[in-house]
Amino acid sequence: MKRFFLLLIGAMMMSAVSAQVLEQGEAALVYYSPKTTFNLEFTYIVETQERGIYAAYAEDLLGVTDVVKETATLCTLKNVRIGATSSTDYTRPHKVSSESGIPMLLTINDKGLLTGYNVPFEPKKSESKKEDDHKCHKHPAPKLQTAPIPEEVLKAANPLAQANEVAKQIFHLRETRMYLLSGEVEHAPADGRSMELVLEELADQERALTELFVGKKHIRKEHKRVLVEPSDIDKLLFFSDENGFTDGDNVDADTIVVHMLCQQQTIRHANPKAKKAELSQIVYNIPGNCAVSVVYKGSTLTSRELSVAQLGVDVALPKSWFTGKELPKIVFSEKTGNIVSVSK
Repeated sequence: MKRFFLLLIGAMMMSAVSAQVLEQGEAALVYYSPKTTFNLEFTYIVETQERGIYAAYAEDLLGVTDVVKETATLCTLKNVRIGATSSTDYTRPHKVSSESGIPMLLTINDKGLLTGYNVPFEPKKSESKKEDDHKCHKHPAPKLQTAPIPEEVLKAANPLAQANEVAKQIFHLRETRMYLLSGEVEHAPADGRSMELVLEELADQERALTELFVGKKHIRKEHKRVLVEPSDIDKLLFFSDENGFTDGDNVDADTIVVHMLCQQQTIRHANPKAKKAELSQIVYNIPGNCAVSVVYKGSTLTSRELSVAQLGVDVALPKSWFTGKELPKIVFSEKTGNIVSVSK
């Protein structure tokens, strides 16, 4: 099979074409050039700290000093991935009329984008969309889960007395676990699995009661998806240590700057004295490019250079390609409108 690619096409005479208009009553296939939008996928960590109700007595009654001093939420921005999504640019239509003399073998997807000529249509698998999280406090951490509070604690007259009773319960749970492990309990579980379940239950109860003193920390990973147009030069986003992504009214938020350095595509015109080839109505797009970087607190999180369809130029293919006995098989990029491959 004979193959040739866009590099060979670049050696030909190229002529940029304007958007085409479908006349009333005209029979034609209409397709559009694609449009590029930048897709920023941020990842950040949310740590929720909840202070125990008996935190003031943790050191005196349990001998621990590593306790949560106050209830708070801390959001930490970790990284960002830069990608691109394509849509339809309805300002750049193209048509192939039935009177053009070109076999109507175009493959156009459900977005109206040209994906191939003389090639079979391959439906794209649908992708499940992830739900975007906007602020880290939208999904709070679970509340402290505690074991049943003993009756002695409920009857205690003041917080210190209550804390003393809870501390006694914690030490009692520890002693019970120690006796089970040493075999000093008369009615111990008969088999290993039952013993394991009992020990797990004791550990869960001790942990829940201890959290009334030391507090609880909950860490989760969150994601935020932001769509940015190439025309949004130096777009500003805002990220707060307490609230995650927020608007510009939050005085505690730091600025995330999305820098974009974009370049419009240009083509080198052929020698005007050279013989001009007759052009077809089948058009491909040579995209422009844009360097995107994301800066947070003076540091660049990531940067990437991407092709941008709407910064490109539309170029018509020679009509001679489509009038011979053997028609080419052409695959077009859905994202940029450029030619992926040509074969016969």
